[in-house]
Amino acid sequence: MISWAVRALLIVAGAVSSWFVGKDAPGFGVIQMMVATLLLALIVSVIAFWPERWTHLLNRLHKSQ
Repeated sequence: MISWAVRALLIVAGAVSSWFVGKDAPGFGVIQMMVATLLLALIVSVIAFWPERWTHLLNRLHKSQ
């Protein structure tokens, strides 16, 4: 399960890295890992700082169905 998440994260990071650096560049792997780390930090920060009022609204919408 974790390998799927890591693979998806590296695929997205590879796509973003290829916008700035060629895939045949010597430092592509390093830049890809830096982008993957930044994406992971972004995902964790969104989860950590998710406003409680949004969750409350989503829970209310889910209960009404």
